[in-house]
Amino acid sequence: MDLDISVDRDGATCRMQVSGEVDVYTSPMLKARIIDAIEDGCTDLVIDLEGVGFIDSSGLGVLVSGLRRVKERSGSMRLVCTKDNILKIFRITGLDKVFPVFSTLEEATDH
Repeated sequence: MDLDISVDRDGATCRMQVSGEVDVYTSPMLKARIIDAIEDGCTDLVIDLEGVGFIDSSGLGVLVSGLRRVKERSGSMRLVCTKDNILKIFRITGLDKVFPVFSTLEEATDH
């Protein structure tokens, strides 16, 4: 399955809407988009995972490396996700303690 990523920017805040499957084949595209956004001056990233049906360890690694990169610039990364199968992966790996996870884009953007 393909991965679609759209980016909406408002100053230093970038909202990325991700749809599809984030796996070993598609995660390099997500990594490139996150790096591009940070290099372009986005220090506040909101990653919307509502359209993601599957994420594997390579996708989680991309999110973690993106978080590290944005924190090096005193920025932040927040996730939007309500899908149980995706949230379960974050809970099992302990990443729910690393990433702030919100139910809506509005909640994530207001923080």
